[in-house]
Amino acid sequence: MTNKQKGAISQTLIVIAVVLLILIVVIFSVVRFTAKKQAPVDKHETKNEIPEPEYETTLGETRFIFVSAKNLGGALNAPDGTFQRDLITTEKFIRITVAAQNKGKNNLDSYSWDIGNVVDSDGRNFVPVNQAYYFLPQPNLCGELLKPEFEPTPCVKIYEVSKASTNLKITLTATGSTGKKQASLIDILVQ
Repeated sequence: MTNKQKGAISQTLIVIAVVLLILIVVIFSVVRFTAKKQAPVDKHETKNEIPEPEYETTLGETRFIFVSAKNLGGALNAPDGTFQRDLITTEKFIRITVAAQNKGKNNLDSYSWDIGNVVDSDGRNFVPVNQAYYFLPQPNLCGELLKPEFEPTPCVKIYEVSKASTNLKITLTATGSTGKKQASLIDILVQ
């Protein structure tokens, strides 16, 4: 074999090695690009998709569950034999029930959890009606001591809400065993 033949074989091997290297880089790039394109899309990332309503959440060791929301209309008639006056509004009263359950291992102290204001889709806040005491169940168990894994404890409050309000949510608060106060919102469905 002459030096010319050896040089031609070496040159051919180098060309084949360079072509294989380029081919491997191209295939690797195509596979990587295709894998990125086919990655699953999170359902909350799309702008036009409406998120599913959430009727339950957990804050620390306290689990909250939406139970009911009832439109009571524009008038609450006082029970006979009480000093309560009728409550009247030009808008509507809504009675909301949310239950709380202790998912931890120790008791959760009284007043460590509560339901707060109602918020609508425009960010308007509606506070509970303080004068509605006689229209609530007695005893009302809002903020009661929660024992571990007992049945959920209901909390009932009445709110005066605008007729124009839509997509209502209720604010929930809980203070866990660490002493840190947390807040969240869940959807409510008014019947």
